[in-house]
Amino acid sequence: MSGASGQSGSAREVGQSGGASGSARAGIGGRGGVERPRVHLSVEVDDDEVRVRAAVDPDEPGTEVAFMLDDRDELTEADVAVDGRTLTVARDRLPERARVYAVAVSDEAYGVTDAVDIRRETLADGGAVRADSAADGVLVDRPYDPPEWALDATIYEVYVRTFADPEHDRKPFEAIRQQLDRLDELGVDTLWLTPVLQHDGAPHGYNIVDFFEIAADLGGREEYQRLIDAAHERGMNVLFDLVCNHSARDHPFFEDAYHNPDSEYYDWYEWQENGEPGTYFDWELIANFDFSSLEVRRHLLDAVDEWAPMVDGFRCDMAWAVPNGFWTEVHDRVKAMDSEFFLLDETIPYIPDFQAGLFDMHFDSTTAFTLREVGAGNEPAEAVLDAVDQRRKIGFPDHASFMLYHENHDETRYLASYGESAAFASAGALATLPGAPMVYAGQETGQLGRRDQLDYENAREDLTEHYRRLLALRGDHPALAHRASLERVDYEVREGAADSVVAYRREAADGEAVVVVLNFASGPATVAVDAAVDGTDLVTGESVVGDGDGVVVDDVVVVPVGA
Repeated sequence: MSGASGQSGSAREVGQSGGASGSARAGIGGRGGVERPRVHLSVEVDDDEVRVRAAVDPDEPGTEVAFMLDDRDELTEADVAVDGRTLTVARDRLPERARVYAVAVSDEAYGVTDAVDIRRETLADGGAVRADSAADGVLVDRPYDPPEWALDATIYEVYVRTFADPEHDRKPFEAIRQQLDRLDELGVDTLWLTPVLQHDGAPHGYNIVDFFEIAADLGGREEYQRLIDAAHERGMNVLFDLVCNHSARDHPFFEDAYHNPDSEYYDWYEWQENGEPGTYFDWELIANFDFSSLEVRRHLLDAVDEWAPMVDGFRCDMAWAVPNGFWTEVHDRVKAMDSEFFLLDETIPYIPDFQAGLFDMHFDSTTAFTLREVGAGNEPAEAVLDAVDQRRKIGFPDHASFMLYHENHDETRYLASYGESAAFASAGALATLPGAPMVYAGQETGQLGRRDQLDYENAREDLTEHYRRLLALRGDHPALAHRASLERVDYEVREGAADSVVAYRREAADGEAVVVVLNFASGPATVAVDAAVDGTDLVTGESVVGDGDGVVVDDVVVVPVGA
């Protein structure tokens, strides 16, 4: 399937259940800030038939649903019936595999496609496709949902070259391996390693000169494998930083092509009229690939095949700059190999259409920017809730997932920029808002330089313990899980800086609920919350009851909601 679904092959729209045609959908997009309709598919199975139901939100008058079938499957329009927002297929007409897609369309906007993968239980898939549910001999998967292990992951970004340990003659891979027990104790279960391939000498590693060779200065391929094996032994997953947009200008292919139109690699690159390569942000050391070249795609897909079997997922660098069609190829390739393989996109700002079968999880750049604005005093603390609301308002479906962060190797350290009080509160936001928190190496120890050698001798144990408690809390309380609901609550700041305080409620499907209160200002705040809350802070185990019915908040408290 192509287009909105993000799958290879092509789609057949069926049933004329309403909605615009494919060409019309391409034209209307989302105009003038109109909230895009979101669709979520579910499957019901009984003895006679399988029903695919589409739920739409917001369900405005005139919003309709278009169903599509995948031409790779032996399911045709004659096999199905569409009645409004339900597609039905008789059990005796169900092939071994049937992929069904749907998109919601209003007069002003189209939404992001959702999908279900329905298979007869007899299908031998070799483990290539997971089943999220099974009923009466039918397996059902939601392929646009992330792997279960990634949904509530705690991700730790490793800027690999800051882990070098010259004092003990350890190259970065070995030095990182020596830190795995500490990271395990912190609560980390997923490592994102910045690029590990041969590079042009830039310390970040994003200027690659060989897409098939592990950088010697990091320890080489054998040591890289040892690091992955050690992480897996501790139950940690490893993300490879996949750089596809460009090569280094020092790459031998670019050197051969530069000012040489007769080079076999000349068509591999974008060229400006002045003879210089295309680039982004005036980066002088890179050259953008031209993805209209099949040879470029083959080369990069060969690199995908090289590294995917070794790791558990890709963090996809500059995902916004690479054509969606290429990401579709990557997606299909890795998911066919392992349905639990994880794809995380770097998108700044959000791109809702990346949810349609391209990536499993998205950088939450909007919340990251807002947390920094709150830390700087440019926005009230309640703006973090507005940031999370933006996911829905611009079109992400409720089943989309996000990585939360407030710093990385491209940003100044939050602690250095906004001070201790804001840093402790923002850590609370990362651990309690819907999403998978990401901690950048050194964030938990009080590191002040964004790319400095990590300094463990002067690590701040109070900050480390703060992160350890917060990350453990997420695992212990379903109300803080990614899919738990987020609701605004009424609150009153009785003492402290009102604009620096925000409170919100999280509730799990099993009914467990908590209220989170953040205070980004220095000095405690006393906050009365319009909810029946227990006065014991789940973070510290201590009472936070203030005068009257308020709770006292230094930076973050998480209190249970009473009966």
